[in-house]
Amino acid sequence: MDADKSDVISLETKQLLQERTPPQDTGMDGTVRRTSRRIKEKQNREKKQILSPKCLTFTSEKNDKGEEENIQKRKVKHDKKSPAGYRKDLSEYELERLENIRQNQAFLNSLKLPEISEALRPKPKPTQKGLKREKTETELLPVRKSLRLQNKGPQTNITPEMTPYAVREPEEKAKKAPGPIPLDPINLDEHVCLPEDLLNLWNEIPVKQETETSDLKSYQQMLQKLSINDSCVVKVVKDRICSAAFHPSSSNLLMAAGDKSGHLGLWKPDAKWGNDGVIYFEPHSRPITNMAFSSHPCNLITVSYDGFARSMDLEKAVFDEVYHSHSGLKSFDFLSADCSTLLLGEWNGDVAVVDRRTPETSYESLYTMAESPLRGVHVHPVQQHYFVVAESRFVNIYDLRHLKRRNNRAVVELSGHSRSISSAFFSPVTGNRVLTTCMDNTIRVFDTSQMDGRTPILKSITHNMQTGRWLSKLSAVWDPKQQECFVIGSVDRPRRIQVYHESGRRLHTFQNMDHLTTVCSITAFHPSRNILLGGNSSGRLHIFTDCFIN
Repeated sequence: MDADKSDVISLETKQLLQERTPPQDTGMDGTVRRTSRRIKEKQNREKKQILSPKCLTFTSEKNDKGEEENIQKRKVKHDKKSPAGYRKDLSEYELERLENIRQNQAFLNSLKLPEISEALRPKPKPTQKGLKREKTETELLPVRKSLRLQNKGPQTNITPEMTPYAVREPEEKAKKAPGPIPLDPINLDEHVCLPEDLLNLWNEIPVKQETETSDLKSYQQMLQKLSINDSCVVKVVKDRICSAAFHPSSSNLLMAAGDKSGHLGLWKPDAKWGNDGVIYFEPHSRPITNMAFSSHPCNLITVSYDGFARSMDLEKAVFDEVYHSHSGLKSFDFLSADCSTLLLGEWNGDVAVVDRRTPETSYESLYTMAESPLRGVHVHPVQQHYFVVAESRFVNIYDLRHLKRRNNRAVVELSGHSRSISSAFFSPVTGNRVLTTCMDNTIRVFDTSQMDGRTPILKSITHNMQTGRWLSKLSAVWDPKQQECFVIGSVDRPRRIQVYHESGRRLHTFQNMDHLTTVCSITAFHPSRNILLGGNSSGRLHIFTDCFIN
């Protein structure tokens, strides 16, 4: 009985021992446990990966068939991942490292960092052509001292010399004397005469070309060909440009610009005289508000806020006085085909008719249009007894044959403007349209084919006109070669000049990030060539042309 109990106990003990003891590996002589073998194999693999990176595959008699198959699978897998050109005897770690390097390099290439750095690199400033900026010495102000620390009381009688920090009003320039003014260039020496090629160009008779209006598609293709480069931007005057005009020559290019200080600049791009082809004069003492070239004999007529209308005559080498008003002159236009009679709009609301053929410089007749200042006058190109007047907030068309000294009634009233008017122009060929620019951010086109009081608005175009006090007012002007299209500057960024059709369709936008970086308030098309100019507030003219200017 005792023997049977002992046998049962021994069997139970053996079963417990078998449950607690892990199974033995018969392939390792039954002495090494399976877990210890795996730990050693893992340690051996880590040592081999660190010490011998080229030992990706190895054979060992101790490895079973399952381990060899796993190693072979990993090798094939890495061989598929490895790009072409990689060494096949690299370890798994090095292959992963090279793959990470390749992916990082591909990510950096996708960012295009070299292109971005090149774009952010500051570009060299364009060459400053034309008039050079004068160096002005800074005024050294006296050291400010406290009166309290000097044991002095407050001073009641203060003179301008005692208050150097007070804001002083700039001294107004002295007006030019009446009569002719010598034509002396400021930027040329006194003994230097005017260039002979300028005299020949000045008296050149323009070739009369047939005014054929091209279709919009051809006109738009022509606009797309106009471009600007570094030689097409030149400083012509030193202050803000208020007016500009093309010489009517069809074989040579000559431009004129007037600034707010009364200076006048002539620029011929390929000329060698002056400052890069610029000659600089001072015929007025106030802003030159309008200018135009007359027909043969060629003269440049300029009007200014100083009340003088002058004619630039190169043969006589003088600025002749055409008319003198006690009020400032804003605009003018020619009343006859030979440009002998002028219609001038004065700042006090009067319109003066002046005949240049008379020896006197007074008016032939004077009419009061409005009590407010006149922004502009323009004569009908066909029926020259009609002229349009841009008043403060009204645009009216008058008949010169029925005018009285005062209380004149307009033939046609162009209504719809809610703020001050900047300009009003008849279309260049037929005069069947009137283009107005208003400070209510609107460009309007009126139908003036019938002068019977009915003038419907054909189109109203929204355009930002808020230039501020430091820029010249924007003004839409017709293209003399394409009577249905006009051009105007813009205050939007990037800076641009825009060309519109009378239907409101935008035909082209001139932009250039390198050479057109400011607002060009003054714009004009050449009367016979495919050239566009734009003048800015720093005295520079920008030229868009289809031919290269040296």
